[in-house]
Amino acid sequence: MTMAMTRNEMVGLVTAMAPAMQERAVVVDREARFPYENFADFRANGLLTVSIPVEHGGLGARYADYIRVSEEVGRYCGATGLTFNMHNATMLWCGEVADLLDMTPDMRAQHEETRSRMYRGVVEHGHIHSQPFSEGLAPGATAGVSTRAVPVDGGWLVTGKKIFASLAEAATFYNVTCQVPGEDEIRLLGVPTDADGITILDDWDPLGMRGTVSKTLIMNEVFVPHANEWMPPGMYNQAANRYPWLFLSLCPSYLGLTGGIIDMTRLYLRGELPGQVVASRKENAIKQFGWAQMQLKHQQSRAMLYRAIDEANLDPTDDDLRRGWAAAITVMEHAAEVASLAIKVCGGQSMQKTMPLERMYRDARLGSTMLPWSAEVCTERLGRAGLFD
Repeated sequence: MTMAMTRNEMVGLVTAMAPAMQERAVVVDREARFPYENFADFRANGLLTVSIPVEHGGLGARYADYIRVSEEVGRYCGATGLTFNMHNATMLWCGEVADLLDMTPDMRAQHEETRSRMYRGVVEHGHIHSQPFSEGLAPGATAGVSTRAVPVDGGWLVTGKKIFASLAEAATFYNVTCQVPGEDEIRLLGVPTDADGITILDDWDPLGMRGTVSKTLIMNEVFVPHANEWMPPGMYNQAANRYPWLFLSLCPSYLGLTGGIIDMTRLYLRGELPGQVVASRKENAIKQFGWAQMQLKHQQSRAMLYRAIDEANLDPTDDDLRRGWAAAITVMEHAAEVASLAIKVCGGQSMQKTMPLERMYRDARLGSTMLPWSAEVCTERLGRAGLFD
């Protein structure tokens, strides 16, 4: 059995990968390709199992631990941070979150058998899970699902479309939300990526976060066995409504990216960033002012996200939810704001594609659009909170 690791030890596994991830980030962005080498390192150092309980052979990170690990990944490569999150989100839905939910004894026993098998695939075979939920129909986590799962002998035939399906062609399973015709419950099914009936549309050339390879996934009567229903029927709905905090799991990638921008700006102002042609600017008062603003926004983002996650609870109150929405807005908007400040503070040379800030700037622009808790969605909810019954 794997020995439990401390939070700092888990984060340290990522930090040890930093030089390699930073170097690879350049190629991953330029070629818009998946960071296969980073995931090979995750597999080798155990980080693919970071959110799997120790008793199942994983590192045993709780959600609050995982947030710090994910932040550290995003600090060195934003695209790797987001794809790493898609994998771990399924581990957390089926692990720590599922343990909090109301299930019958039979459902609990079946779920334990199912997730044990899923965990073994990751621990023993290095399986990678993707979690494409978006369909472009509605921003809600439990609404707008048009993907259908028609019952057949031994499982379902799944038909539908998922947009922004991260880890396209790199994952072992696409874990999709879908509904059986006539049912209200949303089901979470693991679609094998090598199954017949899957088409990946090759149209991925975005502004930023290019290494996520979030192409469009088309499923046409793809057979999914009963064994691949990762949560019992109705449990995803219950989890989304009673423990919505996992919708914040995209935020640490952008918080880490903000930290990476801080790192690069510091080196630039000190005259220590590889490739820069200007000398130190740390004595310049206007540069110091911009640098102070960047640090302030970073610390605000970190404090708000940490508090929201560290105090996450089942059945959140209205005030709890407001804190979560505010954290999501702050982290995502501040990432873009800090990136813009970095360009202004460092000057025109920082916009060269040979400099890391250019890539980080493009990556940071996308955080506010991330569903289901996008900045617009959370702002709309805050705008109505407390004003209506």
